[in-house]
Order: sequence, then structure tokens, then C-alpha cells
Amino acid sequence: MRIAVTGAFGYSGRYITKRLLEAGHEAITLTNSLHRPNPFGEKVTAFPFHFDEPGKLLDSLRGVQALVNTYWVRFDHRLFTHGQAVANTKILFSAAKEAGVRRIVHVSITNPDSTSELPYFRGKADLESSLKDLGISSCILRPTVLFGKEDVLINNIAWSLRHLPVVGVFGAGDYKLQPIYVDDLARVAAERVSGDRDEVLEAIGPETFTYRELVARVSSAIGVKRPIISVSPGLGYWSCRLVGLFVGDVVITREEIRGLMDGRLYVDAPALGATKLTEWIDRHRDTLGRHYTSEMARRVDRASAYRSN
Repeated sequence: MRIAVTGAFGYSGRYITKRLLEAGHEAITLTNSLHRPNPFGEKVTAFPFHFDEPGKLLDSLRGVQALVNTYWVRFDHRLFTHGQAVANTKILFSAAKEAGVRRIVHVSITNPDSTSELPYFRGKADLESSLKDLGISSCILRPTVLFGKEDVLINNIAWSLRHLPVVGVFGAGDYKLQPIYVDDLARVAAERVSGDRDEVLEAIGPETFTYRELVARVSSAIGVKRPIISVSPGLGYWSCRLVGLFVGDVVITREEIRGLMDGRLYVDAPALGATKLTEWIDRHRDTLGRHYTSEMARRVDRASAYRSN
């Protein structure tokens, strides 16, 4: 099959593209980062998104049988917003249908909610609804936190442990997460491009942690002991703002704190991934957190490859 993947030069999109090529499919990518190094060479041709020119986007998708969509933004910023991401994704979906794409595999989030005050989860719910109304078959994957060599959250927890005298958790830190290995998500996405049944899959890993347990587990694995203290969401946010000024990044937003503490990253469902985060951390303990991973740097610098941690 000829498959289009959004963001094949980035994080999850790169793992998905690798899996598709290994399965014998042909792949193209749609991207905002045409000048980022292409890890696949001539095997993958890159096209710009052309959200502002849907006709060109449609032309890029002609002859494509399936689309795997990972396109999204983590937080609102003056350079990008959730509202823009929702509007752009709807343009992508419409172009795919008009181009004759027969199936869409779409990466969403656990617990999307059209009534939520949080734009991340509200926007994801809006897109799931639009996709279901599109009239072509789809598979919706709902991951929580991804982990892998290009990871942000787990790596930056380790970075904090290595560089800060104490590490705070918001409130009691008893809210849960179910991290999934990025290649486990990629495997499922690559398998589902060939289906024709509408389905929604909770893409969670085999282990569940409270946030405090996760920080403690990373601390133990990398051999760096720091006090783990409870802080109010407000104090935690402003502390992260100060760290963000130092590293030139948005470490976390108020909305992300709210989503964590509201339990949005936990579902009661069977695990879809098989790779255990605890075992993965142990294998990467020597390199994890040695360098800070900046979300903003990835958004602004469209020419550099994602660095492995």
C-alpha cells in the first residue's frame, strides 16, 4: 500500500514510518519540517502540509490508500494553538477523503472530552467526532504518555533529578499515568492501516504509576537521590516557569497540570503495549536526563533532527 504519514521526520511519526517500510509498504510524509534530515533517504518523499492551499494538499494525497495522522501541538502559544491544529487537521481529513484515501489511523489522547475546559482534550474530542463523521474507515489510537529515546517527559524528569536540589510533584502526586513505548504505538498503527473496521483503541502500556511513583522510579534507576516534595499546583507551575526561563522552554502549562491531576492520563483498559517502562529506564539509565529536551526548540528549529536521549 501507499501510506501517508504526518511528521515522519519527528518523533512518533518516524517510528511509524519505519514500521510501515519494514512491512513492505510505500510511504510519503506530510510535514512542516521539509529541511529536517530525512532518516529514510529516497525511500520517503516529503510534501509540505499546504493547509492554506487544500488543493495542493489533495494532490499530495492522490494515490494514497491510508493516512496515519500524528499532527498536533502540545500547548497553545503565539506561534501555534490548539484551535489552529484542530482546523488544520479537519482540512487534512477532508483532503484525504477527496483524494480517495480509504482509511485513516489517527493518534488521539486518553479521555478526550468535548465539554472539557482543557483545549487539548476538547480539541482531540472534536477531531475524533469529525473523523467518525467523515464517512471512511478509521482507527483511533488513544495513547497517554509516550516514552522512547526522543522522549520529553521521562527524560526531563531525569534531567530535573540530575540538576535540581529537590523535585516537586503537584499536590499528592497520586494521579496515574500509563506510559506506552513509542515503537509499541508504531507497531499497532502500522498494523491497523490495512483494516476496514472502525475502532477506538486505548494505547496504554503494561505498567501504571502514580506520578510520585514514576519520579521515584526514575530517581532509583539513574542513581540520583533527591527529596520528592508535594507542592501546590500554583507554586509548581511558577517553579517550572523559572526553570523554563533557564532552559528556554515551556516546561509545563497550567492546563497540563490540570489534566494530570484530573486523571486524564489513566483509563481502565487492557494494555496495548508490551514494553515495560521500568525495564526501558534501566537500559537507558546512563544517558537518560543528561541533556534537557526542549519542546519549543523542536517547534522553532525545523532543520535539526530530534536528538536521542
